[in-house]
Amino acid sequence: MTIQLKNLIFFAYHGVHEEEKILGNTYGVNVDLSFEAADNITALEQTINYVSVYNIIKQRMSIPAALLETLAQELANQIYASDNRIKSITVSVDKKNPPIANIEGSVGVIYTKNF
Repeated sequence: MTIQLKNLIFFAYHGVHEEEKILGNTYGVNVDLSFEAADNITALEQTINYVSVYNIIKQRMSIPAALLETLAQELANQIYASDNRIKSITVSVDKKNPPIANIEGSVGVIYTKNF
């Protein structure tokens, strides 16, 4: 079974440039996490609580990181630490308005880890 948290939007202060630490930016986060599911899931305890996962993401996004790579890896590790039934996790983080002259679009990273 795979649980997805998609298109989560946060305003945060990640980046290596001083202006990013002052002005902040909009970030998009996606998380896919896979686990061995029971044949018939009928209770929250049988699955991964996506509210708990969201709260981990929200809390981590509020702490500045210089690199998106660091952020994605730490998110994956913190989510796994919350529920070791997770078999694999993919985290993507997009910076919606990167500090690159004349860019139209975003930049981002995707991190996948198998447990």
